[in-house]
Amino acid sequence: MGIAKKRPELKIIHSTQDESKRREDDSSNINNETTSTFALYELGKSLSDQMQETLKVFEMAAKCILKALDCKDKYTYGHSIRVAHYCLVLSGHLGLSEDEAYELELSALFHDVGKIGISDNILCKPGKLTPEEMEVMKSHPVLSYEILKEFSYFENVAKNALHHHERFDGLGYPHRLKGVEIPLFSRIILISDTYDAITSSRTYREGRNHSVAFDELRLFAGKQFDPKLTEEFIAAMDNYYKEKDKKNRLKLIGPNKRAA
Repeated sequence: MGIAKKRPELKIIHSTQDESKRREDDSSNINNETTSTFALYELGKSLSDQMQETLKVFEMAAKCILKALDCKDKYTYGHSIRVAHYCLVLSGHLGLSEDEAYELELSALFHDVGKIGISDNILCKPGKLTPEEMEVMKSHPVLSYEILKEFSYFENVAKNALHHHERFDGLGYPHRLKGVEIPLFSRIILISDTYDAITSSRTYREGRNHSVAFDELRLFAGKQFDPKLTEEFIAAMDNYYKEKDKKNRLKLIGPNKRAA
């Protein structure tokens, strides 16, 4: 009978020891999880810092390319900034994400960078180009692509620049893409590019007003331009000109650079 009375006491002791061991194991697991979480945080922070540093280097290189374009032809440089600005006006109207807007900005800024490879007597000719000269000029999207593709960060930007002279009806260049085969940002750049070409003054002619440019875009919508994007662009620009503060929308270019 005495032995039988002691058995429950032994059971209680064993249960207490098991509970104590379980708590030690739980505490050890929590410490391990905390250590792992901290290690992952540090790794993520390190990778983020590296990506930010890589982005800074890339943007410095991008600005150097733009400076080279400015030295080559100031009109093309100013044109590129204005086209990028107009693209971002449409970007905001369409509700593109921040990353999408930045890709569009870069694509527009560098769409004509291939003109660095076009001789001055063709690029800066004040009059109409001959058919032979026009063929040389039409090589600039491919030259833009060849320059930009060397940057891994510029993969999509290079493609957008390559196709910015494709037409919606398939009669453009260099690859005669048609409709939605043409990258979205290339279609946007073509509309903005044409709008700036119409409204900007050159040495041989005065720029025309915005209503004339809108009429011209509508005239060739469905042929040269994406018809839906054309109407969205006109609506976006119409709202833009009603704004009191024509703020600079460009991320890469400093606040002292803005569309005219």
